[in-house]
Amino acid sequence: MRLLIQRVTNAAVQIHGKKIDSIGKGMLLLVGIEENDNEEDIAFLCKKSINLRIFDDEKGVMNRSILEVGGDMLVVSQFTLYASTKKGNRPSYIAAAKPEIAIPLYEQFCSTLSEMLLKPVATGEFGADMQVELVNDGPVTIWIDSKRRE
Repeated sequence: MRLLIQRVTNAAVQIHGKKIDSIGKGMLLLVGIEENDNEEDIAFLCKKSINLRIFDDEKGVMNRSILEVGGDMLVVSQFTLYASTKKGNRPSYIAAAKPEIAIPLYEQFCSTLSEMLLKPVATGEFGADMQVELVNDGPVTIWIDSKRRE
């Protein structure tokens, strides 16, 4: 499972011009799922993202977690995080999990994250053609792969 985390001042997701969900200060998490992901990957990435110290303290140093600043989270499914560009110019997405595997894992990821955040997380709609708006704060963008923990 892969996450691309962006610290944001605000973010929103739309489908066909209609706003589905939005957040203020917090994190936008783009989530990619592969066939062999499981509950262990979910637990690792949820814990890591909740405790990631990427928000400024009173001295302007990135030393606070999203829990400490009371921030929000927007989670958007993003199968293209598993794009392979090894051959040619058209990316291959063969490593991304099929919907029958990815949807339950995505839903479990959102549920676990919400429990750890102690409030609901905003979400997009799995598999939909979404438009994501964000103001990246910093900019701060962090990539985490649950299979590369070392």
